[in-house]
Amino acid sequence: MRQRTGDAAQRDEAAKGAGQEAEVDATATTTTASAASAAQGSPDDVQDDDTQVISVSVVSELLANSAPTPAPDAKPGSKPQPDSDSKPLSEPVSKPLSEPGKSEPEEPAPTPEAGGSGAEPGTGSRTAPEPEPRAQHASDLDSMSDLEWYEATAPRRYVRQVLATREPIEPDTAPHPEAGMRPARGNPATSGSPMGAPGKGKSAKSRPGKGGAGRSGPAKGGAGKGGTGSVVPATTSGAKASANGGAARQAPAAATSPVARLVASAATWLPPLLTVEGLVMYVLAMRVPYGPMRGVDLDKIDGLGLISVLPVTAFAAIALIIVSFFVTLTQNTDRKGLLLLQLGAITFTLHGAAALIEPEPRFHTAWVHAGFAEYIGRVGEALPGLDARFAWPGFFALFGFVLRAAGIDDPSLVLKWTPFLSNLLYLLPFVLILRRLVATTRARWFAALLFVLVQWIGQDYFSPQGFTYALYLVFIAILMRWFGRAEPRTAPLPAKGFLRRTLARLDGLAPGELPARPTTVTDRVVLLTLVVGIFVATTATHQITPFMMLGALTGLILLRRSTLSLALPVFFGLIVIAWINYQATPFWSGRIDELFGGIGKIFANLQENTGDRLAGTNPQHAIVLKVRLAICGVILAFAATGLLRRLRRGVGDRSALVLLCVPVLALGLQSYGGEIGLRVYMFALPAACILGAYAFFPNLPAHTADAREGETVPIGRRSLRPSPGTTRKISAVLAAGTALVLAVAFLVARYGNEKFERVTTGEAAAMDYVYAHDRPSARLLYLVPVIGEEVTPTIPWRERDIDRVEYDQALVTKNPEDLSGVLTALRSKAANTFVITSRGQAAYLELNHGFSSDWGKRFRAALEASTSLKRVYSNADAAIYTLRSYPRGAEIPPPTAMTLVGDRSTPWTPLGLVALALAVATLFAAELARLRAPDRASSGRRRLMVVGLLMTAAALAVVVERFLTLTSF
Repeated sequence: MRQRTGDAAQRDEAAKGAGQEAEVDATATTTTASAASAAQGSPDDVQDDDTQVISVSVVSELLANSAPTPAPDAKPGSKPQPDSDSKPLSEPVSKPLSEPGKSEPEEPAPTPEAGGSGAEPGTGSRTAPEPEPRAQHASDLDSMSDLEWYEATAPRRYVRQVLATREPIEPDTAPHPEAGMRPARGNPATSGSPMGAPGKGKSAKSRPGKGGAGRSGPAKGGAGKGGTGSVVPATTSGAKASANGGAARQAPAAATSPVARLVASAATWLPPLLTVEGLVMYVLAMRVPYGPMRGVDLDKIDGLGLISVLPVTAFAAIALIIVSFFVTLTQNTDRKGLLLLQLGAITFTLHGAAALIEPEPRFHTAWVHAGFAEYIGRVGEALPGLDARFAWPGFFALFGFVLRAAGIDDPSLVLKWTPFLSNLLYLLPFVLILRRLVATTRARWFAALLFVLVQWIGQDYFSPQGFTYALYLVFIAILMRWFGRAEPRTAPLPAKGFLRRTLARLDGLAPGELPARPTTVTDRVVLLTLVVGIFVATTATHQITPFMMLGALTGLILLRRSTLSLALPVFFGLIVIAWINYQATPFWSGRIDELFGGIGKIFANLQENTGDRLAGTNPQHAIVLKVRLAICGVILAFAATGLLRRLRRGVGDRSALVLLCVPVLALGLQSYGGEIGLRVYMFALPAACILGAYAFFPNLPAHTADAREGETVPIGRRSLRPSPGTTRKISAVLAAGTALVLAVAFLVARYGNEKFERVTTGEAAAMDYVYAHDRPSARLLYLVPVIGEEVTPTIPWRERDIDRVEYDQALVTKNPEDLSGVLTALRSKAANTFVITSRGQAAYLELNHGFSSDWGKRFRAALEASTSLKRVYSNADAAIYTLRSYPRGAEIPPPTAMTLVGDRSTPWTPLGLVALALAVATLFAAELARLRAPDRASSGRRRLMVVGLLMTAAALAVVVERFLTLTSF
């Protein structure tokens, strides 16, 4: 707590001697620096000026009815008798604000932080009702005990007391239960007594226009000698005091008109209205026929992507929704439902743009995954020999079953809206993660907004990566909410050693996370089983995500942010290694160099994911790639700034730091086909958004007695520093401006490839022709500038009949009349082989390999003119050609058998499987035993750990033996 000395202490003592209460410190969100100084005394009066508390709005009735009931025989000027059940005035922040005006006779005069006041006898005022329990306040994070815990362990140099303010109260003419008619309540800033009765004492010294509490008198809620002091908001929207702080004037009691009430409640109904208006405006702007300032002409998309054809009204609608979000956010109330609605609306306008205006699902790989799911749903087995992704078939098996059970033959609608629905799904666990942080409402919801705005990498389509990313967020949310740990250092600092003392100071920082919620043993067992199930499902679905989960769990345990033990990471690591070694043999057998050749080549992998993508691209399209890199740099800069600002406030955000740094380790493994940088960014994004939000809103939350939220704010030692209220306004404006800029940048980064990533109806129809003529088999050639490189065809391929249609490459050059590569590829294949040229392929070659803008039209004309080829299908977007004639007797071969290379075993494989089963069982049992008695290590658990580790060593030995044996073939 602050200690007041000098003039402030003398004024308090004088006030006690005169039968008055001590001065009340009061600050508010829009108080100027001078007002804050006046309210809390001059800087010389404060020993510790490192922090200041901002608070907002207290329950009106608590302060309005604050005068004690006088004794029946009380004489004018005598002190009121305290109630027998009265409570001390000075209470810590973890408890509701005490009722002003009540005190025990033996208690000393209240401290300035308590907000006490004197009383005017004979005014007929009533005793204030008891305040509601804190657990009912909307400003709580999850429960009051959570923030109570934090306030008890925060650094001592941070103030625990929240100063109370309230908004002006409307006049009330309701009959008084004890008097004939209750006097109208005046504005506490302009009335001399709380019930409208004039104060009987002289107005004493006050600070005019400062918003502080005077020693007596009515200026800005100061207490008159014979009046009751009130704590009122020192805000620009609060009641106005007279310039010289003189005697108060009675506020007239006038009825409020409906229009005035509507205007007064605008903060409640205006944000949802703006949100709905923005959504309607956006849909109309995107869907109406093309014209000035409306509609979208997809054929006019250039190298910048979709943003080049969006109407200005669409940008205005997005800006309107974002502004409405910040209007809600700056109200200092956690309106969860409305904020989630606004986040959903922003997600729709950004991540649902393509689905709203394009006739077919975008992104060609989504069509491939639909074909994989269709095959497993139809045949009931995977084809590891066809594609490495079949070694992790969990996603395809799940959706193959769901689509077949639902009777969905055409999954195009599912593919079309998956990106939007995926991002909505990501928000749910991410918001759950945010609620475990010691952060203000503004910081938490702004982090959620950043998460929507900078998620541009496009891995949210119908894919195993998009699905397992949701599982990853759920995994982290469960760890932080139910297995979280937040204990500050209590041991003294080491006497010697700079490094040891520095680490001890960092260890002594206040945790930036809330502790785990109390649960029963049964709940913990169920939750741990759920965590294991999520990890196993992820292991069977995707290659990278399990390693991200494993790294995050290990980091949280090592940095003491999880109550789980290191036995669980060992258990999970064994599951991952076992799956790769036994189930994914077709993926790694004979490809060890490809898998592990990139280990340690961090800069080479980074170059492949950044600089190499800029080489040889269209100058206009290069802007898109630079915007993507700029977004990455900006969000990382925000994260670094937020981390430093939190450290200045004595808070260590270890969980966010772990989640930010663990994905970066993947750069040292392999390039992942040139996409490892995108995956690192994707998994680091939640933590980067959390820390990035702290760059704007780094303060710590504090309780008030109503639904609004307070903050603790460091006071700068420079005189030019803005007041806390001004700082909050500036931060909100900067955050809103940043959000608007990032929204535009998102449209460039996310849809910058739309010229070749979108799928037209004509291209899908051309592929339907191939599927209709693939009996017993067919071969389709797509165009590439270099033979042999792994290039995803820019056609909607493999949607159906993946076991009948083979796909291969045909070489093309920048000369559109050079057909030698196409003819060579066709003649080397069996009958029923086709080559396809499409709008998407021509756009890809133009933007990424420097082909001319009219190359596609000229190449198609050359195909038409060739005497060796004949056109079998064509439309405006695509055409299919085949050889005019094949050698006599040529027959269409049967489908190529998909050979499996994962069915081989070794002599030690059975032993390895037995050791693996025992290791998994014993390690899981050891963790369950720890959940039953987390504070003590039983002998049974120790024996389970020993057996588990021995079996783990045996299983790993067999894994190594299988790698060495099977890769030698």
